[in-house]
Amino acid sequence: MISSLFHIGCAGWSIPAVFSAQFPSGGTHLERYASRFGAVEINSSFYRPHRPQTYAKWAASVPDNFRFAVKIPKLITHERRLRDVEAPLQRFLDESGELGAKLGPLLTQLPPSFSFDEALAADFFALLRQKSAAPVVCEPRHRSWFTPQADELLAQFQVARVAADPALLPVAAMPGGWKGLRYYRLHGSPHIYYSAYSPAFLGELAATIQNGASSSVWCIFDNTAAGAAANDALRLLEHLA
Repeated sequence: MISSLFHIGCAGWSIPAVFSAQFPSGGTHLERYASRFGAVEINSSFYRPHRPQTYAKWAASVPDNFRFAVKIPKLITHERRLRDVEAPLQRFLDESGELGAKLGPLLTQLPPSFSFDEALAADFFALLRQKSAAPVVCEPRHRSWFTPQADELLAQFQVARVAADPALLPVAAMPGGWKGLRYYRLHGSPHIYYSAYSPAFLGELAATIQNGASSSVWCIFDNTAAGAAANDALRLLEHLA
């Protein structure tokens, strides 16, 4: 039995044809996906808004214990770079809030050029915390974020720093920030977004996840370009079982 603390899934719920036999044949793609996985990361919210009714429909189509992580729009993180974002942030929270109890972490992915600015980060995460009680994770991609100072700020606002692969620095491969949540985002390596992970890597990852089972753990496979994510996530579940 998989621990309820483990949330394993993919960035999106598409099912590659080569692995379709491992899922039920009936229902929508999301319903079929949710029969095998307990979590998914919605990446499309980064590119465009979704109607509240769409989020509500998605929530109604999955089991009670299923959770959705939702990526914060690029308008907020990449275009406005966390400044003057109260209105678009409220819109996003109103839309994604229709997931109800099935809402998981809100993912704040920052552009590679976005260096650590303590005052700006504090203002944004204070605003986000004021407006939402949902778990929050941050995936910074500039070296300046991987310092004790940045970790302390994230912890102050109960924001977990993503453990990413491939990692910009060795420390970036490990969770940081708030310790109440660990969030792994695996993009595929050496060929980002394409490469599948080896059985040895998945076995080691399962052991790492199990060693920290006292905190909630998310593991999202984002190596979706050639369909590897679904199979990697299924194999990881086998290790955890």
